[in-house]
Amino acid sequence: MGRSRRTLPEELLLLALDPTTGTTAQPQSLDLGLAGAQLVELALAGRIAPDGDRIAVVVPRPTGDPTLDCALELLRRRGAPVRAVHWIGGPRLGLRQTYLSHLERCGMVHAVAGQMCGVLPTTRYQATDTAISREIRSRLDSAIRTGVPPDPRTAALAALAHAVGLGKHLYPGNEGRSSRSRLRDLIRHDPMGGLVAHAVMDVQNGVAAQPRRNPAPAPAGRQATAGSRPVPEPARGVPSQPRHGTMARVPAH
Repeated sequence: MGRSRRTLPEELLLLALDPTTGTTAQPQSLDLGLAGAQLVELALAGRIAPDGDRIAVVVPRPTGDPTLDCALELLRRRGAPVRAVHWIGGPRLGLRQTYLSHLERCGMVHAVAGQMCGVLPTTRYQATDTAISREIRSRLDSAIRTGVPPDPRTAALAALAHAVGLGKHLYPGNEGRSSRSRLRDLIRHDPMGGLVAHAVMDVQNGVAAQPRRNPAPAPAGRQATAGSRPVPEPARGVPSQPRHGTMARVPAH
């Protein structure tokens, strides 16, 4: 994959970046959104495809993007399709910082050093080319305003923006209520984006972490009758919830 086009994780991060404070909106759910955006980007590149509520690798060939290729390789190593909610709910330590550092290397943002509480060193990121952020935002605004079905990339971006809660950041207050509603409705225009967005919201709601309950054992001598519900399989390989840190960089002692 060439670098002439910004990836969905990069666009989602630029949308979330506050131009005034240099911080990211919805920092806790944003990490989930970035993991989901990687899946959509890999699907757009033809490397993975939805299989029900699971994600299957269909072409393991690298894309040329190191961060995406790392995710692709991890999916490939699973061997079997993995549930999107389990993948997104897995540990994603450092993913946001990885993309912020990449945007800095590309010249899209620049780091501004500071301090938290006058003690802890922090780094904030200011956009260096606001035209890029405006172009991304205008695509969402156009899709919301015109009602014309957007292209898959914009539809997926809208779905992810809604899923991580960026609607109230992009369209605040009572005057933005109808825009937030239409942003949510755009989720239906891209199947992969919709699958991933729902998985992001499920993880936030704790669906991925809920254990499956086995039914009480039948009394001795009783056979399962036709039409009875089968005993569900135990949950397999549910990863722990990610730990979301701040953007503060604390020097090692």
